[in-house]
Amino acid sequence: MEDSEIKRLLLYFSLENSVKFGGKPNRKAVLGKLIGQNPELRSQIKRIRLILDEIISEISKLTLQEQKAKLLELNPDALEKKATKKEKKTLPELPNTQNYDKVVMRLAPYPSGALHIGNARMVILNSEYIKKYKGDLILFFDDTIGSPKSLRNTSKAKYVLPEAYKLIEDGLEWLEITYSKVYYKSKRLEIYYEYCEKLIQDDIAYVCFCSAAEFKNKYKDLKQDCPHRNHTLAFNLKEWENMLKGKYHEMEVVVRLKTGMRHKDPAQRDQIIMRISEAEHPLVGNKYLVWPMLEFSWAIDDYLIGVTHILRGSDLIKEDYIEEFIWNHFGWKKAEFIHYGRLNFSGLSKNEENLLSKTKARNNIINGTYSGWDDPRTWSLQSLKMRGIEPQALKDSLLDLGLSINAINFSVNWLYSKNKDIIDEHSNRYFFVEEPAIIEICDVPLSNFVAEPLLQPTNPQKGRRKISVDAVDNKLLILISRADMVKLNTDQIIRLKDLINIQIKSIRVNDSKIQARFHSSDLNRDYSIIQWVPRKENVKVSIIKPDGTVSMGNGERGLQNVPLNKPIQFERYGFVNPIKWENQTLICYFTH
Repeated sequence: MEDSEIKRLLLYFSLENSVKFGGKPNRKAVLGKLIGQNPELRSQIKRIRLILDEIISEISKLTLQEQKAKLLELNPDALEKKATKKEKKTLPELPNTQNYDKVVMRLAPYPSGALHIGNARMVILNSEYIKKYKGDLILFFDDTIGSPKSLRNTSKAKYVLPEAYKLIEDGLEWLEITYSKVYYKSKRLEIYYEYCEKLIQDDIAYVCFCSAAEFKNKYKDLKQDCPHRNHTLAFNLKEWENMLKGKYHEMEVVVRLKTGMRHKDPAQRDQIIMRISEAEHPLVGNKYLVWPMLEFSWAIDDYLIGVTHILRGSDLIKEDYIEEFIWNHFGWKKAEFIHYGRLNFSGLSKNEENLLSKTKARNNIINGTYSGWDDPRTWSLQSLKMRGIEPQALKDSLLDLGLSINAINFSVNWLYSKNKDIIDEHSNRYFFVEEPAIIEICDVPLSNFVAEPLLQPTNPQKGRRKISVDAVDNKLLILISRADMVKLNTDQIIRLKDLINIQIKSIRVNDSKIQARFHSSDLNRDYSIIQWVPRKENVKVSIIKPDGTVSMGNGERGLQNVPLNKPIQFERYGFVNPIKWENQTLICYFTH
């Protein structure tokens, strides 16, 4: 075998291996593949190793996107997905399904904002189980009052947003979640009043006038009964009636469940089940002053709507205890509890660390820091849609986590990988240069040059796009990215992708200008390949990233005709979703 062919194979196998494993070629694997396909080369192994070391050294200097570009120059089909797919992980069986006529589960979003990527796990798990068992899924808006009126102006206040109902429904529609019924806790207050009064009559609940600090410090922490715990039934019923009539204000009085003041878990000692809030509710206004606590309302509702299995985060196990306590008291059939661990997100920039805070997202929308719930920094389902994330990618990546009770580190790069598998074959490629620098190329032999790169290297049948650039006085004016400019050296020969080869004569980094001369036209695989767009015939592009930063640059003129809200790929940069035109600039959300 000729040396040139050995070098070609080593380069191809090295690039293929490096791209597959994140930009770092494995010397042993590449050598093994070459010898495996060409056993006669085994006798030349020492010499081949030296050649391979030089190739790997050069490849390691390239970014992953540059490696992919070089690999595609060698083989346009190199990144085509394999026909076989990994078998999807299956969820564990639900317990004791044989004890129920039909599996019934519920989604329980609190409408304080749009559903975000963390909420999606709860939604998807419930939906998948219902599909598996052909059961019923109920959408139950957990729209209790949240923070009292007196706390509404604090940055950490939690309360119902009127627009959140629609945002949640739109998010579920995007995820293709189907449900059979819709309930609202805010429209069931009379039901909670009825069962609270029954608990008082059964001497299992009482009206308490202790402040939160007093109850904790003087009684709960010391395992002592508060003085109100042993009031008479008549007294408790009367004060309960006074609460409903509006005699008291918020934080003056609550109803507590007698779970026990000596319970080994301090958090379970005589839990509050009803409290007063004077805040106005978006659906029922100020009709009600007394509102249920979360775990109490669910104890009642899960029984009344016939829920059989409850999926809940491991941080909410306390709610299991309260529900079971009430079910046992009334002699009701219990539902099954299934728990899953918290998601810890990784693969984020420092600016994205508040990933799961709907409260912070809401505050930033209100103060104008974020543009709305589809701002990429909210990480809401609306924002994922705007970025060009496919719902199936989100489903697959979250289902792959299974149902572990332990906390799980979830890298958003796994989501991006799943999404790339879906959108890659449908996303046309275009040239884009970020923070452009100008190259003036002299001594060009023609008055016009035309590059014809493939729309999709993995699908040549889709055809090519044409990028034309005219010479004036034997000179071409080209834009490249500043990131590429700072890597150039004087006298270096580079290839403008699918166009010509040029030799760098001088570089002025401070004002982003480069002088070069025409070198040749033929493709030479030894030259670095640089992305470019014409100086005059181009489109201004603004790319909004998930951390809120904005990248400005220029793209090829063909971007004028791209459809909006359909992801495309900027070669050697990434996938973006064009969302609108503004001031003759194409505004895109960065996908990944």
